[in-house]
Amino acid sequence: MTDAPLEGAPLIAPSSTDHPLYDSVVDACRTVFDPEIPVNIYDLGLIYTVEISGEGEVKVIMTLTAPGCPVAGEMPGWVQDAVASVPGVKDVDVDMVFDPPWGMDMMSDEARLELGFM
Repeated sequence: MTDAPLEGAPLIAPSSTDHPLYDSVVDACRTVFDPEIPVNIYDLGLIYTVEISGEGEVKVIMTLTAPGCPVAGEMPGWVQDAVASVPGVKDVDVDMVFDPPWGMDMMSDEARLELGFM
């Protein structure tokens, strides 16, 4: 017996895309760059979930391009600082996960174009 998720089940919790702060939080995430890749972490697909409560508490679930990434210890703090600067955000919690693992298919079209994959 396997613990594989049911087909069609979300791998990560859904984002609060209808929250009024969502676009501003995403814009803040786009100010954080992986130092080894000239593309922001949102367009790279490293941000899996942006969950925002009615009280302005933000939970970001993110990953890295590889578990051994040299900035693994620092990047969650960069994301926390960027999101905390958004007016209306009261608290920020950043969780790092490696399941599902990041893949190049998670990049936006803009990131693929910037990196020459399109």
